[in-house]
Amino acid sequence: AKVRKAMTEKCVRKEPGCSSIEVKNKVHEFFVMDKSHPQMEEIYAELERLGGKMEVAGYVPNTKLVLHDIEEEQKEHLICYHSEKLAIAFGLISTPSGTPLRVINNLRVCSDCHTAIQFISKIVGREIVVRDVSRYHQFKDGVCSCGDYW
Repeated sequence: AKVRKAMTEKCVRKEPGCSSIEVKNKVHEFFVMDKSHPQMEEIYAELERLGGKMEVAGYVPNTKLVLHDIEEEQKEHLICYHSEKLAIAFGLISTPSGTPLRVINNLRVCSDCHTAIQFISKIVGREIVVRDVSRYHQFKDGVCSCGDYW
C-alpha cells in the first residue's frame, strides 16, 4: 500500500498490460478486463468454454499474483481476463482450426497466463506463440519452448 501511495503522489503510473494479435491483416489490441472489442461477447464466451475444459484437465488459477484484498473467487475472475488470454480467445474464434496464433505482449507473461496457455495449446491442438518483453514462448501440445523458465 505504501508503494502504491508513493506512486500516486509522484504521478507514476504502471503501464497497463496490452496484447495484440493480427487476424486477416488487421491488428487487434486487448487490455486486462477489456470490453471494447466488437466481438467481446464471443471472446468472453470462448474464455468461459476454455476455462471449463482447462479445469477438467487440471488447471488451477494461480491467484497469488492478485495482490488486491478481495475474495478468492474475485481473484480468479480478475486473472481469467488478462490481455493475452483475451487475444488468444479472439484468435481461436477468428481463425481456422489448426492455424498457429501469434500474440505480442508488452509486459512479461505472468506465471498464471503461462500455465493457462500451456493448457489451452493442448486442449485446442494449436501452436501459440507469445512474444513478451523478455522472450518468445512457443506453446505446443501443452509444452512451452522456454522449459517453464522465463
